[in-house]
Amino acid sequence: MKTYQDLLKVVKDDKQLKDFIISAINEYKSSDLYRWAVEGEAYSKQENTTIMRYRKLLYTISGKAVQDNFSAQHKLASNFYDRFNVQENQYLLGNGVNFKKDDTKDKLGTKTKAFDTRMQKLGKKALTHRVAYGFWNLDHIDIFEALEYLPLYDEEDGSMKAGIRFWQIDDNKPLRATLYEMDGYTEYIKRKEDNKLTIYKPKRAYILKTRTTDADGTEIYDAENYPGFPVVPLWGNQDHVSKIKAWQSKIDCYDLIESGFANDVDDASLIYWIVQNAGGMDDVDLAQFIQKLKTVHAANVDGEHVNVEAHTVDVPVTARETYLTRLEKDLIKDAMALDTEAIANGNIVATAIRASYEPLNEKTDDFEYCVIEFIQEILALAGIEDNPTFKRSMIVNQSEETTMVLSAAQYLDAKTVLKKLPFISPDEIDGIMDNLTREEAGRFDDSVDDVDNSVDNLDEENN
Repeated sequence: MKTYQDLLKVVKDDKQLKDFIISAINEYKSSDLYRWAVEGEAYSKQENTTIMRYRKLLYTISGKAVQDNFSAQHKLASNFYDRFNVQENQYLLGNGVNFKKDDTKDKLGTKTKAFDTRMQKLGKKALTHRVAYGFWNLDHIDIFEALEYLPLYDEEDGSMKAGIRFWQIDDNKPLRATLYEMDGYTEYIKRKEDNKLTIYKPKRAYILKTRTTDADGTEIYDAENYPGFPVVPLWGNQDHVSKIKAWQSKIDCYDLIESGFANDVDDASLIYWIVQNAGGMDDVDLAQFIQKLKTVHAANVDGEHVNVEAHTVDVPVTARETYLTRLEKDLIKDAMALDTEAIANGNIVATAIRASYEPLNEKTDDFEYCVIEFIQEILALAGIEDNPTFKRSMIVNQSEETTMVLSAAQYLDAKTVLKKLPFISPDEIDGIMDNLTREEAGRFDDSVDDVDNSVDNLDEENN
């Protein structure tokens, strides 16, 4: 894998630099990180690669394998991988990121580039691909997926000091690449007709300062860069491992059993056939014979002693359902996910709910450390001093939680009580506090008016 030191060796030679970029992209596409990111993306879209590649085969008398085009080919892909990642991501980031300073979030992105929205998207990609990258682009974060960005790490201190973002709509379309360095970035393009990498836009600094006048229009009068490299990695866990690599075998087992179950029901229609004295028929001949029976419900048999018998069969349901249930529980356990069915039935007490959340809490704690490290690096690039906090999205027994909070309300300030109430979101707290302040001020004004009226009445009586 190419490193930052490899880049330094060729950065002053234009031809060698272009060759380096193409070589680095090709090498990255064959890396373990990229390969498992591709797998993670497929499973996230329910395009589970193992079940999608699965093919039934038949064999001729000579032993040649041919694809089975006669029997059912249901391929049922489960959604475990995406479900686990969405659950973890929204559990931590579903309520957004909170900061101590009111203006911090506005400095990190507003409207369509809102910081909370970008963080949720970035977190999902980090969990899906093992890692994702945030590019601090002056006043907001741009998201780079592991499928489109290769980092160049320093061999000496392990920090990222350069990187290449690449994308291509189709094989017959131009390849675009952008080289990010400490002192700016350069855009390249490789068109099909000339088949060589050329500069699309020359190198420029990350921050351009412009001014506009009636005489000269808009001009760049200064340029500067960030105090550090502006592309920051967000890892999906502290071990930097791919979760799809760990869960894939059990997900595939579930898919194959469920698909095989559907195929058996469709193929057999609860009937199988015995063809006697037809030893010359191979697998393909038998499959064609059954296909004809299923379509026209009749078939000719040659030979005096050839006989066809139909037999009914019960498809084994209980064993498969039992094993699928076991596999699902094992997957939930291995993924440290929340089993919502365990807390969906009945009015579960708060203690039982918290206990069922404990595996998810432990896993999310690991992810939270990665998110905090990422945000702190972004804050440093943006020149902001603050620290992020999170409020996790939990299913709760609202009645029990509310009673517990209100019983302690006399020992807490109003804002803390509002933060602890389960049915109030963090975004609503400031508005409620403002309303309480206005109501309190209104009551004070009414009290002052009442006192003034009482004084006026006493003056009138005395007069």
